[in-house]
Amino acid sequence: MSKPAENLPDDPAELKAMIAALQAENAKISATLRVHDQLVQALRLRIAKLQKLAFGKSSEKIEREIEQLELALEDLLVAVAEEDDAPIDEGQDEPSPEAADAPALRRRPRVSDATPRERRELDPGTCCADCGGDLRVVGEDVSELLDMIAAQMKVIQIARIKKSCRRCERMVQEPAPSRPIPGSMAGPNLLAHVLVSKFDDHLPLYRQHEIFARMGADIPESTLVGWCGRAMKTLSPLIERIEADIMASDLLHADDTPIRVLDRSLRDKGLGKGVKQGRIWAYVRDQRAWAGAAPPGAVYQFAPDWKEEHVLSYLANARGILQADGYKGYAKLYEQEPDGRPPRLREAACWAHLRRDFHDFWTSTKSEIAREALDRIGKFYDVERNINGQPADV
Repeated sequence: MSKPAENLPDDPAELKAMIAALQAENAKISATLRVHDQLVQALRLRIAKLQKLAFGKSSEKIEREIEQLELALEDLLVAVAEEDDAPIDEGQDEPSPEAADAPALRRRPRVSDATPRERRELDPGTCCADCGGDLRVVGEDVSELLDMIAAQMKVIQIARIKKSCRRCERMVQEPAPSRPIPGSMAGPNLLAHVLVSKFDDHLPLYRQHEIFARMGADIPESTLVGWCGRAMKTLSPLIERIEADIMASDLLHADDTPIRVLDRSLRDKGLGKGVKQGRIWAYVRDQRAWAGAAPPGAVYQFAPDWKEEHVLSYLANARGILQADGYKGYAKLYEQEPDGRPPRLREAACWAHLRRDFHDFWTSTKSEIAREALDRIGKFYDVERNINGQPADV
């Protein structure tokens, strides 16, 4: 609808008609964006509510609904971006106070200082195109373009040259370099990529198989499975050292979350779809709140069920303070030793879990007592924010 200035009509009536049409088009687009914004807010609220319910009896169904809503929200945000001509990532790093309630659709990317920078200079030359005089440097304008080097497969051929001595005919050859998995074609960088993609990016091996095939390497899923198993065995000494270091901390945070586990034996017996619910337990050391010396770290342990025996076994040698929720399995850890010695672990309850109960009760009943409890907990949070990251003796 818009035209360059030189193509605008001279007739005032035509100009008025064009302005009216542009205003109508702008109003239509604005109305569409408002509807999109409302849908975005509604989806975000729905997702937030479902996430609070995700630990209930129907958690699997809720998790599937959350995934579908998140996909719908992503598609909607893309649709909003299609209608918006504003720069995508040139917004403020932090929203202004008056825009705090607006949906955060864009923010300038934050790139680590450790990311490699490649400088490309556009030099106008040494001679002035107008008068032929010499050009001198008076400054420069620098902008940054964030780009990515596409991953690619590479076959490294290791040629071990054989040589023989002209005098004694002795054969000489360098020994073959060691491999992460003896007899396997997988190099260390490829194995690291597979493990990070599976365990950190949650990319299943069958999808990695498809990605590698597009890159020209047909790696069967069974081979990827074998690589993961053997790589984990190779890494087990390192994992054990990290685990021992974290679990020796005098302050541990603990929590668990449900996880769906495939169990073909159930399906073979006709018991459902062959899926059961296990638990992932996380034990965390994080001393950043008081500027501690030890780096943060986490240990994850799988348990086939929610029985307390798993917690009691894994924390059998732990000493100090345990910060966790009210799971009944922790209770025995806080009990006095049979010989009268103090408990091995002292309980440090979790404000976030306690606050959640008051919040849910206030949401459903608007209780003034629950509201007061939330306000008092909020004051504790204010104090924590002010001292976070400072040494314990401050």
